[in-house]
Amino acid sequence: MKFNSDEIASVIQREIETFESQMDVREVGTVLEVSDGIARVYGLSGVMAGEMVQFPSGVIGLAFNLEENSVGIIILGDYLTINEGDEVKALGKLLSVPVGDGIIGRVVDPLGNPLDGRGPIESTEQRPVELIATGVSERQPVHEPLQTGIKAVDAMTPIGRGQRELIIGDRKTGKTSIAIDTILNQKDTGVKCFYVAVGQKDSSVALVVESLRKYGAMDYTTVIVSGASTPAPLQYIAPYSGTAMAEHFMFNGQHALVVYDDLSKQATAYRQLSLLMRRPPGREAYPGDVFYCHSRLLERSAKLSADLGGGSLTSLPIIETQEGEVSAYIPTNVISITDGQIYVQPDLFFKGIRPAMNAGISVSRVGGAAQIKAMKKVAGGLRLDLASFRELEAFAQLGTELDPATQARLDRGYRMVELLKQPLFRPMNVFDQVVSIYAATRGHMDDVAVENIADFEGKLLEFMRDRKGDVMKQLADAGDLTSAVEEAIKAAIGEFKKGYKPS
Repeated sequence: MKFNSDEIASVIQREIETFESQMDVREVGTVLEVSDGIARVYGLSGVMAGEMVQFPSGVIGLAFNLEENSVGIIILGDYLTINEGDEVKALGKLLSVPVGDGIIGRVVDPLGNPLDGRGPIESTEQRPVELIATGVSERQPVHEPLQTGIKAVDAMTPIGRGQRELIIGDRKTGKTSIAIDTILNQKDTGVKCFYVAVGQKDSSVALVVESLRKYGAMDYTTVIVSGASTPAPLQYIAPYSGTAMAEHFMFNGQHALVVYDDLSKQATAYRQLSLLMRRPPGREAYPGDVFYCHSRLLERSAKLSADLGGGSLTSLPIIETQEGEVSAYIPTNVISITDGQIYVQPDLFFKGIRPAMNAGISVSRVGGAAQIKAMKKVAGGLRLDLASFRELEAFAQLGTELDPATQARLDRGYRMVELLKQPLFRPMNVFDQVVSIYAATRGHMDDVAVENIADFEGKLLEFMRDRKGDVMKQLADAGDLTSAVEEAIKAAIGEFKKGYKPS
């Protein structure tokens, strides 16, 4: 066999040209022990807190505890594929998730991997999961309403874009329903919605996704799922991942809404991680920094200043209480961070008053700033009226004789409670709400039987839309209950009542 010297020379020449004198330098460590979603690693002396590491099986971990002789790592995936003695390499970057229009309409896990069987996520941008919240000077006060479509909420505890409104109550009292109705009501408003399910049953999440799809909400919604069967580390980071995805739109001058369902399960996952890492337990065995865990998450919700594009991120955290215990550790923490709370009460729920919102305890610390002028005028005293009605109702149960004025207030209260009931998945346009509440608070329903209130309201709104479209347009254009608009509505209600017959 003969060798051609020119060929050999050209091969050597090409090898010399393409030779790179770079060494593969990376920091590696060794797994000392692994169990329950936690690995203890020896040798990663230069790793930083929150830095990503990779195991031989391709599973990603996060440096969580930096100790003198070892590093505690939380494993974001199947820890059963990791063995003692495996080599761990530091990746030198923070955990990031895909963001942008490519994730809208998808169901993903907290790492941004698709769970809906519709192929890979088409996204070119990534955003770190943990980011410092915007400062005070980069924000502006909340002043733009975010309509939930729920009469009781929009009238008494209004939510503004950039606000954090807590939904709190016992299990199975309709907390998720309020959040889902709010998402459905964002149709055609340009608000991108993110539903983060933490520690929920997969069957419950499937029902939520199915409802969103049925009512066309998946066109602008992303669902981030970290179910009850997923490891605690993924449940812990899920809310941060959802916030990072939503923040992308806020910083691009758009509006986003994120629902955390629910943060009490995230706190439980964080407690599990911390106890496994031997961090000292505090009240109710939660670690000392569980408040910071929630505050750094919720502080990322904001209404940005005009210089930064005026985008907003509104959050609806959900907290589950045990037997109505609002003064427990996690509920009090989150109440102190948020800008108000919607408290749903089991006894109201079981009486059929849904949403089962307790008007006395529920509050919005933004208040009228997040309402249109017309709603502010018709619903101004509604909360106080309902709270005083509850007291009168308790007093009336004693069977005492009531004077006519008190009896009239009581009768109107019963009608108001009936009016504020609303079926699931039926969010209402804000101007329909204004007409409906106007009719009740101004006494136009006082002569309607309590059992006919829902029927009266439905037919009145149908009449207003079909026969009095000009009045509704006048109200929508003004956005305010001017004397002219009020007269027109009053006349329309009077005309409707003349021909009204209960079904």
